[in-house]
Amino acid sequence: MPDIDSIVARAEAEFASAADAAALENAKARYLGKAGELTALLKGLGAAAPEERKRLGAEINDGKARIESALEARRAGLADARLNSRLAEEALDVTLPGRGSSRGGLHPITRTWQRVEAIFRSIGFDVADGPEIESDWYNFTALNNPENHPARSMQDTFYVDLKDGKGKDGGLPLLLRTHTSPMQVRYARMHRPPIKVIAPGRTYRVDSDATHSPMFHQVEGLWIDEDVSFADLKGVYVDFLRRFFESDELQVRFRPSYFPFTEPSAEIDLQFASGPLKGRWLELSGAGQVHPQVVRNFGLDPERYIGFAFGSGLERLTMLRYGIDDLRLFFDGDLRFLRQFA
Repeated sequence: MPDIDSIVARAEAEFASAADAAALENAKARYLGKAGELTALLKGLGAAAPEERKRLGAEINDGKARIESALEARRAGLADARLNSRLAEEALDVTLPGRGSSRGGLHPITRTWQRVEAIFRSIGFDVADGPEIESDWYNFTALNNPENHPARSMQDTFYVDLKDGKGKDGGLPLLLRTHTSPMQVRYARMHRPPIKVIAPGRTYRVDSDATHSPMFHQVEGLWIDEDVSFADLKGVYVDFLRRFFESDELQVRFRPSYFPFTEPSAEIDLQFASGPLKGRWLELSGAGQVHPQVVRNFGLDPERYIGFAFGSGLERLTMLRYGIDDLRLFFDGDLRFLRQFA
């Protein structure tokens, strides 16, 4: 029978010299594996005399326990070495100055959006939100847009082709809404007069240059009751502009125009009394008295109910408030631009 102490000593020496986990496991196999030295001794006990079998078995099991103990000790040593090496590689110099987190801020269009909502809420208007994918009826027909209107053209509007190939709602084409006016219809059909609501949100048109974007933001306003006049429109919108721009020196004019959903209709122009835009008339919004057919589409009687509507671009309001001359800056994600509003 080989000397058990000699086998244990050789195993401890090999374990101690193992440079990594793979070498250690290979050394273990030579002693404790299926063909290892101690395993072979255990298998050979059957040939020993009965009186020797008990003594030899005890010696072999003691040697096995000592080898396993040395194996675990070396495993722990290798693990500690790996950890210490990683800690050394990832060491931090705690004497370096800290990196402060940068200060975030709201996007300028979001600032305008929130400001517009706050002003109109303060005079009793609700705020409505709705789907950006609309049916042809809500986006065009309900607003008195004729079938041959250029806004219905594929060159001006993003029509939606759903994955299932249907792309229709109740047989009507679906599209990305070209204005937030459909929410006026949806809201009016769900509420009874008096109706005072604004509908801010994203809108989409096939257009892109320094002053236009294929995705932009609008706020539409609607006031319907039994006795709402064009004078109410002028009072509400002029007051809104003076509060939004924080100036009582603004000049506002209502210029006759045409929109299919209002009659009479007007373009609203703004003139500043000071600053780089002083003396220039700037088109800001479209507005007018709601067309009787649109009132019918609201589910109301135009002989009884009357009111006004308006629509303004949030980008245009933002550009005038902050002196921005290129619409594309809002969508470039340039931090040098956005940090000005943080």
